[in-house]
Amino acid sequence: MIIDSHCHLDFQNIYEQLDDVVKRAETNNVNVLLTICTTLDSFEKIKLIIKKYKNIYGTFGIHPHETDKNTIVNTDYILKIKKKYNKVIGIGETGLDFYYQHSEKDVQKKAFIEHIDAASELDIPVIVHSRNAEKETFEILESKIKNSNLKVLVHCFTGSKEFANKLLNIGCYISVSGIITFKNSLELADVVSYIPLEKLLVETDSPYLSPMPLRGQSNEPSFILHTVEKLALIKNVTVETISSYTTNNFQKIFNFK
Repeated sequence: MIIDSHCHLDFQNIYEQLDDVVKRAETNNVNVLLTICTTLDSFEKIKLIIKKYKNIYGTFGIHPHETDKNTIVNTDYILKIKKKYNKVIGIGETGLDFYYQHSEKDVQKKAFIEHIDAASELDIPVIVHSRNAEKETFEILESKIKNSNLKVLVHCFTGSKEFANKLLNIGCYISVSGIITFKNSLELADVVSYIPLEKLLVETDSPYLSPMPLRGQSNEPSFILHTVEKLALIKNVTVETISSYTTNNFQKIFNFK
């Protein structure tokens, strides 16, 4: 079994054909999907998805790009949402994105901390997005993980070996996407080769980041097999080994049975 730990099934081009998307995933042995919230509007569809499909779970959170528009979402707001939906098993995606800066840095940081505090109180993972903000992301995570039960999954990792090492030292899990299959991702492949199998998960980030040889197409969970195959090559192990480790890691961090 393979678990897609990060996809956006509420996005229109997937949502409109979701029955077929789920069937294609199952045909490729991708039997559990985690659909990730980015806005209040996206959660409206996520609620419907996780109710309809037994093998799909969800998260609640505000993407850093959207924090300026969703300032009402604080720790208390998140806690109230979680109480209503037991298939919400993670908080996020949240974090810091200083590449585009669609939201002010201070607003992003405040929202990130609110999400972390909710995840810690709920004892469920926080799903972290970090782009052009390694220093600030780590500083916040390090300060919050001390003397807490916080569980962290850094999604779609494209960072440096130094950043990976720092995250591993504070107990974070790291997820890789189809980016590792890209021809120009040799440096990333080298970093990923260094990350222990016990700390790795896989994702599609659908509908973005279709892996080779499917670049240019809208991504979907069934495509994750290409990422798993590439990860097996990077780690010099079998596809079955990657599937087993990444599934077990998902089950461990999300307390999933």
